[in-house]
Amino acid sequence: MNRFIVAEANKCIGCRTCEVACVVSHQASQDCSEVSPEAFQPRIRVVKTGMLSTAAVCRQCEDAPCGAVCPTQAISRRNDFVFVDQARCIGCKTCMVACPYGAMEVVTVAAHQVQALKCDLCWHRDAGPACVEACPTSALRCMDPQQLEQISAEKRRRAAAW
Repeated sequence: MNRFIVAEANKCIGCRTCEVACVVSHQASQDCSEVSPEAFQPRIRVVKTGMLSTAAVCRQCEDAPCGAVCPTQAISRRNDFVFVDQARCIGCKTCMVACPYGAMEVVTVAAHQVQALKCDLCWHRDAGPACVEACPTSALRCMDPQQLEQISAEKRRRAAAW
């Protein structure tokens, strides 16, 4: 099982700080003042409906349906996350259709150049995902397999106690 980000809707206030942190962490200068509307392409999305808001983010699937359907093999597993090789992406959008979580997006970045974007767990940062660090309500957390197993075991214990 891979690490992935979990969003707790009961803690999310819909502020979109996670989106800004994501964009800033993936730009060369890492300076918030240099983000333009055209360059604002977060790899995490806040979804709001009525009184509820939460983040939609890649679940780093073991079987990675997005990678399985990619005709150019632009999406593959690297260490413990699913990675998009932008040089190989042709913008066909099959990954968007295959993703069960709606976490893939294909965008035009420069004069007809396309990129498939998805969470890469901020692999380039030693501190981990920028969205998790920036969330003011701690609605986001990065789960590793051991934490997930502990949560699952606790739920089984509670269910058995009923």
